[in-house]
Amino acid sequence: MLRALVTFGGLLPAGLLLFSACAQHAPPDPGPAANDDPTSGVVGGPDATVAPTPSAEPTGEPRAASLPGRTEGCPGDMVRVEGEYCPAVMEECLEHHQEFKSAGGQKNVSERCLKFAKPSKCVSKQREHQSFCMDRYEYPNKVGELPRVLTSWTRAKETCAAEGKRLCSEDEFNFACEGPEILPYVYGFERDASVCNIDKPYRYPDHSKVLPMYDECLETPWCAAELARLDQREKIGERTSCAAWSGAYDLNGNVNEWVEIPGQKAPNRSGLKGGWWGPVRGRCRPTVTFHKENDYGYEAGFRCCKDAAD
Repeated sequence: MLRALVTFGGLLPAGLLLFSACAQHAPPDPGPAANDDPTSGVVGGPDATVAPTPSAEPTGEPRAASLPGRTEGCPGDMVRVEGEYCPAVMEECLEHHQEFKSAGGQKNVSERCLKFAKPSKCVSKQREHQSFCMDRYEYPNKVGELPRVLTSWTRAKETCAAEGKRLCSEDEFNFACEGPEILPYVYGFERDASVCNIDKPYRYPDHSKVLPMYDECLETPWCAAELARLDQREKIGERTSCAAWSGAYDLNGNVNEWVEIPGQKAPNRSGLKGGWWGPVRGRCRPTVTFHKENDYGYEAGFRCCKDAAD
């Protein structure tokens, strides 16, 4: 089961959440799982070799000039993210989803906030300047393909490195998603399932078998069929509404994304961000830190980052 450990600062009034960088961990969240599904397919186990994803020719890809965000100092398939980042923020939830309110603290019900107070508050002494490149889309970052899932943090990191990139950090994901305004969702302060691929109903996996990693799964008939049954991913570029201020797409929902947590050592460098298609938090700040570097699941993918050229 996925467990989300977000950083909470002491005892706060109900609905008031204090998030800071995971390198400054406070005690684990005692509340419901964040960004998580109690039926999750994330598993542990030995890593497997992942062959490169076949590259389909992009179809219907918008011209670069029509896409949001900046690209200077970055490869053409990445966006330039630059500005002043707040490491620790306070977000006040004004209204939770009825499912959460009726759950009475059950661990298997994700805390979905329907409306946040404006504005979010930066509680850091000072902001930090960020400047980096991020893949515009989830890996393989090609319009028309499905995002890769069933990939461990370790394999995601190696895949990015093979392309001359690196796995995005937790702070980079936060800033690319929420921006200087510290938006809880890429689109603002009120949850809207019509904008991003979120809040799809659970489909319970068959736990009698362990799904292998992505390429092996697609080549194994029973696994390919089970993944197809569970799968509610949307193709890269299919949904044009879920764009962050940075120009990156699907940072909320679609698939969970592996990031590297600053200041941590193996096997605790792995975090999952952004949520996926299920009825989970699906926001910018919460980070799932329970899963270790060789874990993987049917909803877990990634995207890559790199330093921007001067």
